[in-house]
Amino acid sequence: MKSATILFALLLAALTFTPERASARTQAVYHGGTYFGSVVVEPGQIVDGDLNVIMGDATNAGIVEGDVNVIGGNYDPRPGGVVTGHVNQIGGTLTQDVVPWAPGDSIYNPLLPDHRLLWRLSWNLLALLVFLIFPLRTRMVLDRLERHPGLSVAVGLLGCVAVLPLAVLLAITILLIPLIALEFVFLVAAVFLGTAALALLIGRRLCELISPARTPSPLVALLVGIAMITAAELVPVIGTLVLIFVGLIGLGATILSFAGESFTGPIGPGQPPPTRAPISGPPMPAG
Repeated sequence: MKSATILFALLLAALTFTPERASARTQAVYHGGTYFGSVVVEPGQIVDGDLNVIMGDATNAGIVEGDVNVIGGNYDPRPGGVVTGHVNQIGGTLTQDVVPWAPGDSIYNPLLPDHRLLWRLSWNLLALLVFLIFPLRTRMVLDRLERHPGLSVAVGLLGCVAVLPLAVLLAITILLIPLIALEFVFLVAAVFLGTAALALLIGRRLCELISPARTPSPLVALLVGIAMITAAELVPVIGTLVLIFVGLIGLGATILSFAGESFTGPIGPGQPPPTRAPISGPPMPAG
């Protein structure tokens, strides 16, 4: 739920405010708006309007005539710093209070090595929790992932593109505004479901290569797959592409699992749906 709140806040900020050019270095600001990376309001400077900082710290030694909203960073007031509105902070030291091993730096550069192993591993292990709660749905997603990998990527890409337009349409109707929160909750849940299914697939294939005579249990296959995905995400540059690919294919396969056979259908006309051997091993509790 916390992930959905952060994602919703990010998208809402992108819709409401005019984004500025992203910068990996600390930049001085002279007017309100949305900034990516750390910013600083210099002494004597007056910023008119709300100041929104995403994935960076906000250092204030001047006057901000509005609210200061920091997502993924910290608000650092300096002597003489004044905020006429409210200061809202999500992430930064608040995240470290809940997850002590979370990264201390707030700026992420995909071109540099990422050594935050425990943070990545704990995030991906949420897919294990999703599998334990919804094992049947996870196996349905796995089935779509095996049968339609290319279609899963395409549907996942279309789903990401359609998130914002759908949210705008729901907001226009007024009565359907509460469904916007459900939309983003479904988006986050779908990514975790897809990650669990992809980890199952990778882990099972790897275990079968190592020991062809034995079929691994779902739990073992899932843990092996999570370890492989986490290791791939830690590789510089490639890890960012892996993260995007896992999210897209997971989202697409989850959407296809709700579409059913009427959409995915048999491969050819008059052909029965191909049968797939279920993942063997100890039965998991139904979610």
